[in-house]
Amino acid sequence: MNTEPLALDFKSATLYAIRVVLHSADLEQLRQALARRMADAGSFFENEPVVIDASRLDEAMDWPALVDALVSHNLPPIGVVAEGANLQAARDAGLTPVELSATAPRAPQVVDPAPPNHVSTPVPAAPEASPAAKERTKSNGDAEAVPTRAARETTEAANHTAAAPQSSTALVITKPLRSGQRVYARHTDLVVIGMVSQGAEVIADGNIHVYGPLRGKAMAGARGDTSARIFTTHLDAELLAVAGVYRVVEDRLDRNLHNQPALVRLNGDTLHIEALKG
Repeated sequence: MNTEPLALDFKSATLYAIRVVLHSADLEQLRQALARRMADAGSFFENEPVVIDASRLDEAMDWPALVDALVSHNLPPIGVVAEGANLQAARDAGLTPVELSATAPRAPQVVDPAPPNHVSTPVPAAPEASPAAKERTKSNGDAEAVPTRAARETTEAANHTAAAPQSSTALVITKPLRSGQRVYARHTDLVVIGMVSQGAEVIADGNIHVYGPLRGKAMAGARGDTSARIFTTHLDAELLAVAGVYRVVEDRLDRNLHNQPALVRLNGDTLHIEALKG
């Protein structure tokens, strides 16, 4: 029997990726839409692997130029969904065909906040395939946000902050989140008891509840749950998103919404913000 150690081994892995959905083969339109999305959403997408979804295109795509455009924004393509001649052209450009699967169910957990630049995430109940959350935004080059960093940093974040599974149905943060902190509640809701500072990010596959000022970025339904909601007692956010549909809050909201209790939800394909009445 051969007892020499192997130079490599195969192990299962969980990979999350952003799906970039193409609605046009016009490269200049795609570049402009990509620049706009990255300027708006910033670190929600930057440095995340992407799967290019060209299944809606009939026209031929310039794949090398599109790959260069994505890479220039720190979005490395790892696969493609396409048909016919576009699929063959994508193969010729070095892209690998992939099959996108359905989203996974949520799992309960409770932990404390992660240190700056880390992600707090519940330990998954079982391995899962790459998510295929439904694309719902309307720009020419759309992307849905599914946090890849959570997969990369699960072990490190767990060593810092993860507790044993509890009976709660949400990830609960009991301290304010400072600028630079990023918390992700995988498969579950996120509850923050305290302030989410400007420059902080809170992400959940389910709902987000912030009992305090929400001044950073919040994204609920990160894996495509269109029924997800964002609740806060004090709305002053930089960015709000549900299931990939986002709104950058550049100007102050209406008086009945700014610094007031509010609910954020999807209404069809539109992000809807409404006041919560006492």
